[in-house]
Amino acid sequence: MINVKSKKKESTALEAVVIRFVGDSGDGMQLTGTQFTDTSAMFGNDVATFPNYPSEIRAPQGSLYGVSGYQVHIGSIEVSTPGDNVDLLVAMNPAGLKTNLYAVKPGHTLIVDTDSFTKKNLEKAHYSSSPLEDGSLHNYRIIEVSMTSLTKEALRDVKGLDNKTINRSKNMFALGMVYWMYHRSPEHTIDFFRKKFAKQPELVEANTKVLNAGYYYAETLELIPNSYNIAPAKMTPGTYRVIMGNTATAWGFLAAAEKSGLNLFLGSYPITPASEILHELVKHKHFGVKTLQAEDEIAGITSAIGASFAGSLAVTTTSGPGLALKGEALGLAMMVELPLVVVNVQRGGPSTGLPTKTEQSDLLQAMYGRNGESPVIVIAASTPANCYNFAYQAAKLALEHMTPVILLTDGYIANGSAPWKIQSVDEMPEIKHRILKEAPETWHPYDRDEETLARNWAIPGTAGLEHRVGGLEKDGTTGNVSYVPENHETMVKVRAEKVRRVQEYIPEIVPEFAQEGELLVIGWGGTYGALHTAVKQLHEEGIRSIGFAHFNYINPLPKNTGQVIGRFKKCVVCELNNGQFVQLLRTRFTEQDFYQYNKIQGLPFGNEELVQKFKQVLA
Repeated sequence: MINVKSKKKESTALEAVVIRFVGDSGDGMQLTGTQFTDTSAMFGNDVATFPNYPSEIRAPQGSLYGVSGYQVHIGSIEVSTPGDNVDLLVAMNPAGLKTNLYAVKPGHTLIVDTDSFTKKNLEKAHYSSSPLEDGSLHNYRIIEVSMTSLTKEALRDVKGLDNKTINRSKNMFALGMVYWMYHRSPEHTIDFFRKKFAKQPELVEANTKVLNAGYYYAETLELIPNSYNIAPAKMTPGTYRVIMGNTATAWGFLAAAEKSGLNLFLGSYPITPASEILHELVKHKHFGVKTLQAEDEIAGITSAIGASFAGSLAVTTTSGPGLALKGEALGLAMMVELPLVVVNVQRGGPSTGLPTKTEQSDLLQAMYGRNGESPVIVIAASTPANCYNFAYQAAKLALEHMTPVILLTDGYIANGSAPWKIQSVDEMPEIKHRILKEAPETWHPYDRDEETLARNWAIPGTAGLEHRVGGLEKDGTTGNVSYVPENHETMVKVRAEKVRRVQEYIPEIVPEFAQEGELLVIGWGGTYGALHTAVKQLHEEGIRSIGFAHFNYINPLPKNTGQVIGRFKKCVVCELNNGQFVQLLRTRFTEQDFYQYNKIQGLPFGNEELVQKFKQVLA
């Protein structure tokens, strides 16, 4: 250990800070980042996170493509994105430093575990010489710490630990250092240890000791001249918790089931990055939730269709490859006009693609990826927190309009986390399902509501409501199989009109910032935070003629979409794909000239790249 003299250190106030923890996929970076996030949220900071990890379950140790990272942005001001430039990078090995150094602002801080900078690890990271010795890091403040050695020293007297467990504890040493640097108390994380390892007291002792060792090491280390203080953010009064998008999605369905009085059924096949919705709902059998981990994607959706036929709020979850497999069955649900919610947590494609990276490239698949004329409602969540609201809304629309709904999220918001103001079920809008309790005097399966065109929901076993279902075309009244040409055309148009009329039941689009002017920035889904932040920055710079319209309702679009677009001279559509939403807009609003800005790198938009693009379009 290094003996250093203790001295009084200064504390600097900051509005916000961006921290990134990186290391091997077995180094516990996700846990480290999550604990720092939760602690900061409990302190009252606004937070946004971005977990980034490899596709392989266990990539080769020390490899460049095996790096796992977790970025967190905390602030006393509004925080809408995980941040562009990193203020502090904690690198547990050379590969983590090599793949993430680009994000650190010159003059800012690196904390590195010097014990990992061995010749072997440097070669794996494609370093010809150690960056700690060759001067290549002269633009940064480097804090070199023998974390592995110091961890072993801290745990020397703890009984019952093997070498693997001791080495894996070094992430807590790093976390302790960062806690001290940013005035965070370790107590929340120590409480976490006590609960998680309640039956393994040696692990509680080990992790607590290493966490405190890192904290006090940072306090006495002369290489850290000061600490930083980020005050609590000003937020709407209420009870908050930090929530991940997938968890929020699951809870939205729980709320919808409670509000509608129906049992919730999830039929799903595990797939990255959607599996956590299944994992979360499995925990809530006490709410009457039924879950089925099916043998494949087709079984997942067809089991959900069966549950819907029997009167449950039915959901199936997947990502892009799974949505392709579900296409035929989704067409069946649309044909028989049963309520069903399909959640697609989008990831990089095509094929297996980039399973752990984010993308927005399934929009056209959601719109048109079925045979025949088969329109369904398509909506998209835009933040980790509002995944709750849009899961609820997806269920409400499906139940009230008797048609499938595709809810699009993506890996960025599904795995990201943010503060969520807890909402009670009583606060949520009413859900009126269309289940018939008894047979009316005259009844036909496809009698429709005059306003919505939704048919009633006849549950098997209800006397007098016997009827036929299936994928063959139906007679518009009796529901019997019909091959009459005119009837088929009528039914196609009725099903399309039913979806179009949903416009009357969704909110109009309201731009943020300028309501008319030179440029309208358009986005949809999980790009909200980045686009909002960039437009806000331009307004603060004095560019007041720019507005921002973010779409959560894709099919149908809000009924005032054309009016809003027409109030701006130019429109730029920003998407994490090659230009799918802009295609939809161009086909429907032919008089408007749409610019587009696209990114297909498995990464979210950065603030600076957006600001520069918007200035370019305005020029």
